Amino acid sequence: MVLSPLLFIFIGFAALSGLASWQLKRRFERYSQIPSQGNMSGREVAVRMLESHGIYNVNVVSVDGTLSDHYNPENRTVNLSSAVYHGRNVAAAAVAAHECGHAIQDAHSYSMLRLRTMLVPLQSVSSKVLNFIFIAMFVGAFLLPTVMPMKLALEIIIVCYAIFTLFAFITLPVEVDASRRALAWLSTNGVTSSASQGYAKDALKWAAYTYLIAALSSLATLLYYVMVYMNRRD
Repeated sequence: MVLSPLLFIFIGFAALSGLASWQLKRRFERYSQIPSQGNMSGREVAVRMLESHGIYNVNVVSVDGTLSDHYNPENRTVNLSSAVYHGRNVAAAAVAAHECGHAIQDAHSYSMLRLRTMLVPLQSVSSKVLNFIFIAMFVGAFLLPTVMPMKLALEIIIVCYAIFTLFAFITLPVEVDASRRALAWLSTNGVTSSASQGYAKDALKWAAYTYLIAALSSLATLLYYVMVYMNRRD
């Protein structure tokens, strides 16, 4: 197999992902210097947003890490990093509201979120299968043929990356919709002013870029392996 095109894909998208993550961190730090209206903490924003949508069975908790914020549909928790949980600024408000957007999606049975959640176990299995195949490839050219033919290995790789790509592209509307709900609520409830609303939108936009890059990277890798498979057939 020719690895150079694949390495180019990995390096190119890794660079883009790093750039997007760097910009996201820069904007979070910048907008962390701008107080939110009413001086509300991220936790207070989250609780108030959930309650305003009639959601009382979701807990808001603090977790370790930087920008490690996420919503867990299994135990119904909005998990906020310490900086967001305690922060009384536009960046913290935007991130907290975004994660609550996912909780609202869950409460309203948002179809794309439900589909993404259903794909999580399949994605996990696919990742383990890929790890096994790639380890076999890297250990030595003689190991893989003893386990399975190269043609079958490529077919499994393509199926796994198809699942990853589907998951990544389904994630995009889920994230965009959560940001839309967050920005609308922040503005309507006076958490952001006309000026700071733009800052909140900018921060969430760069967060969305990281998901977009991940989806395009997965698609590019999938297409690469499809081309390798087609060339072997020829």
